[in-house]
Amino acid sequence: MATALASARPAEPTSPTFWRTFWANAVLAPRTSLGFMRLDFVLGTVFVIPLTQMVFFAFVVQLGGGGASAIAFTAIGNAVATVSYSSVFTVCQTTDNEKTLGTMEHLLVSPAGRFALYLGRGLIPILISLATVAVGLTYAVLLFGVSIPVATFPGLAVSVVLTAFAMVGFGLLLGGVALYLRTSIILGNIFLFIGLLLSGVNFPLSSLPPALQYLGDALPLTWGLAAIRAAISGSALGPLAVLWAAVAISGIVSIGLSMGLWDFFERRAKATGSIARF
Repeated sequence: MATALASARPAEPTSPTFWRTFWANAVLAPRTSLGFMRLDFVLGTVFVIPLTQMVFFAFVVQLGGGGASAIAFTAIGNAVATVSYSSVFTVCQTTDNEKTLGTMEHLLVSPAGRFALYLGRGLIPILISLATVAVGLTYAVLLFGVSIPVATFPGLAVSVVLTAFAMVGFGLLLGGVALYLRTSIILGNIFLFIGLLLSGVNFPLSSLPPALQYLGDALPLTWGLAAIRAAISGSALGPLAVLWAAVAISGIVSIGLSMGLWDFFERRAKATGSIARF
């Protein structure tokens, strides 16, 4: 009798595996919480934003009396900095879209692991970030006279991939903070311009006061841009590997902090009701 009753009990629900959660979110997120990633949005991010941003700052440098080397420096910096639009804004605004769609409450009571869930949502932004930087560097070569030797392509490719990974991790970090805020747009814009000022995009970090240099060193974009510049200049593998390690560490730290913040602000949002605001 006891055996029959035990067999009649419904099986207890089990948590989905890491890879199942990861791939499910990688495939479904662009259609749901990242639904604003339409084809026109993706094409604009990849082809239009790098061009307009690079042309604008190149003209600023030219009007300021900068020569060809200064323009090339700015072109490379902004080609890489455009990664922020897809990696930071797209990932950071995930929380806004979940609140708008009314799915945030359901998401947070699911048994799915948070790490796999949010890391999966960063897969498509990583791919878009790679395409954005590649197109931006192509513009730098064709329009601004930047020389990128073919021999530097392998090191450059590794630098770009690590930068995209680190920047998506930084976007997840900001998204963890945005879970408790009313909107993430202001937060994303703040760090977009902080990156332009403190990451060596338009001028060397050495021209900043020491205190601001230390702040810039805390940003993944700073190390990613340094690695990409070093790869383009044909730096030896040893110094380049140090920069790669710095980029990877910044990305890992960002993801680790983001998971901690998600847990903390998730509990705070549940306690205050801010989780349902948008």
